Amino acid sequence: MPDCVGCGAALTPDEIGATKKLINRGSTEFFCLDCLAKRFGVSVGFLKEKIGFWRLSGCLLFPQDENG
Repeated sequence: MPDCVGCGAALTPDEIGATKKLINRGSTEFFCLDCLAKRFGVSVGFLKEKIGFWRLSGCLLFPQDENG
């Protein structure tokens, strides 16, 4: 897994998907939710809500988990 280019934190698949959704689908550098939130002037909670919405909407950047 790559690390956040903003702060060096280990990334989750959702953070990689959020970077692709919000910045560029072809991104090869990714940001954690904290850095994305700062970049866009929103809260981490807001980004988590959007990720949930995109997942439920069927966005392939955010696949359903095995339990979902």
